[in-house]
Amino acid sequence: MSLKGEHLKDEGTRLEVTAAGATAGLIARFVTAPLDVVKIRLQLQTHSLSDPLSHRNLQGGPIYKGTLPTICHILRHEGLAGLWKGNVPAELLYVCYGAVQFTAYRSTTLFLHSAFGEGALPQSAESFIAGAVGGGIATVATYPLDLLRTRFAAQGNDRVYTGLWRAVCQISREEGLRGFFRGLAPGLAQIVPYMGFFFAAYETLRPPLSGLELPFSSGGAVAGTMASVLAKTGTFPLDLVRKRIQVQGPTRGRYVHKNIPEYYGGTIGAVRTILRMEGLRGLYRGLTVSLLKAAPTSAVTMWTYERALSFYSGLGNRLRERREDSL
Repeated sequence: MSLKGEHLKDEGTRLEVTAAGATAGLIARFVTAPLDVVKIRLQLQTHSLSDPLSHRNLQGGPIYKGTLPTICHILRHEGLAGLWKGNVPAELLYVCYGAVQFTAYRSTTLFLHSAFGEGALPQSAESFIAGAVGGGIATVATYPLDLLRTRFAAQGNDRVYTGLWRAVCQISREEGLRGFFRGLAPGLAQIVPYMGFFFAAYETLRPPLSGLELPFSSGGAVAGTMASVLAKTGTFPLDLVRKRIQVQGPTRGRYVHKNIPEYYGGTIGAVRTILRMEGLRGLYRGLTVSLLKAAPTSAVTMWTYERALSFYSGLGNRLRERREDSL
């Protein structure tokens, strides 16, 4: 195999890369959906058990403490289905995001090769640029689905939206087109460095880890896990701010956390409000479960992507061979 074929970003045709990315996103989302719901609930929570009772204005909302207790609370009060709230828009999000992300990543890499020459840029710089562009394009293209995922995961038994289509119609009617893009600024500010660092770390870590023999895994899965944990920790506050802004609007007081503050001044204004009301720890609510989620999500994504790409590439080769034989 040539050196070019050994790198994730150069393998497969555009269609094969798109299909592999979509498959990886679909499977990764389903496996980690409960952790995603827990993460969103913790990120939207403005109080903790250590806060004085006199400072709580919960209006009947719960206080979650830790990953496992939150899972138990959701199971007890909302049933098993509560851990998969928002799964339909989330599945659509992960499929579309994975397809767009990997396609844009590959296209950006090929563009850099044609513009500067293959090997002209350092491997880490090339991967950072391609990852940042891919993550940014995928975020903008799929952002309404991300907002819908957050809002469905944030609602308790008192349902704000009764279905995906009704949610789209309600947001469109009450908030207009801008309502679907609440929090896009911190989303882009978070995802561009996150995906840039992720792919740079992934491409750097994969070669030395490629010789590891692990069950259900390869160097790609281990490298994906390590890269995701490193990138997630550095950009987590922006992810939290994005979630808080996504649930702003006329339905803000109807989610499971009924005391979510109203934020003004965009991303910077939201950060200042959180720091003033909750302190620095307020920007890191849900970090633990986010890291717990990041590891299996990235491992499943990269493991599935590599095998799906191999499958689709093999299928494509067989179809091309049959077409050539029939001519």
